[in-house]
Amino acid sequence: MENWIIEIMNSYGYIGILFLIALENIFPPIPSEVILTFSGFLTTTSDVTVLGVIIFSTLGSVVGAIILYGIGRILDVERLEKTVERWGHLLRLTKKDIQKADAWFRRIGVWAVLIGRLVPLVRSLISIPAGMARMNFSIFLFFTTIGSLIWNSVLVNLGAALGSSWDTIAGYIETYSHIVVILLAVLFMLFIVWFIKSRKKQ
Repeated sequence: MENWIIEIMNSYGYIGILFLIALENIFPPIPSEVILTFSGFLTTTSDVTVLGVIIFSTLGSVVGAIILYGIGRILDVERLEKTVERWGHLLRLTKKDIQKADAWFRRIGVWAVLIGRLVPLVRSLISIPAGMARMNFSIFLFFTTIGSLIWNSVLVNLGAALGSSWDTIAGYIETYSHIVVILLAVLFMLFIVWFIKSRKKQ
């Protein structure tokens, strides 16, 4: 996959970067750390500039986030409640649980979007609950852009600074991503255990 990513960036420059980052946001397994750090390296060997790469990669991030936000709007809370009403007993879920989760996201949604854009895997998926909670689109767009700009700027500048050793930082970020995914999985499992126990007590 890395060779394919690098080939697209070499062939299409800014547009290739925009396309790949948009795709990475929709399909999180595509490694943004490779795209961004190699894009930074490209600024030392081609006509593309650090500023240009940051702008186009951020545009790609926003495009991908808008698509997932739209999916979240389609999968709104009311539809989720109907699904839970029918199948929720299998996981001991009720409509009230969905309403609580929705209320929680509505309270801290802005910060969840901003901080989520800096966390691997979460940075893409956070757009879906934002859409489901029908977060104000302008606010969603603003904080998504800010968070994406920070993430992209850091990795692109690191890639430019390391030059031909760009893959070193990509390796570190990939390890960081794996650790985050493992931690999220553990936290999710702990939440499930806590949730089931609390439901049994009730």
